[in-house]
Amino acid sequence: MTPVTRQEVLGLYRKIFRIAKKWQSASGQIEETIKEKEYIKNEAKTLFRKNKNVSVLTVTDPKLIKQCIEECEARIEIGLHYNIPYPRPIHLPPMGLAHKQGRTLRHQEKLRKISKPIYLKSHDEVS
Repeated sequence: MTPVTRQEVLGLYRKIFRIAKKWQSASGQIEETIKEKEYIKNEAKTLFRKNKNVSVLTVTDPKLIKQCIEECEARIEIGLHYNIPYPRPIHLPPMGLAHKQGRTLRHQEKLRKISKPIYLKSHDEVS
């Protein structure tokens, strides 16, 4: 990991904890605020620990590091904008319409994977 990328990642980590420290829930209830603050901290720790070896594994491919940084920035912006720390759900058509065999199912699975927003890429892997 280049020094610039390392500084950028550490800056994002600090930014998340500063946001968690100042976080107020939309309902204004103390219990909700505490619960959401803990969620923000735990989610950040989990995802950053999960991705700490990305730089070692992708020495020749910085695209994955950049994708993780973009996901983090997107989740921060969406969380601040909507005042919800949890990932926003996506609404895709159900896959139940395709036959359970052949290319159509594989094609629909591929389309679902491609259409997943960047801010949900790592959420399903951790949850």
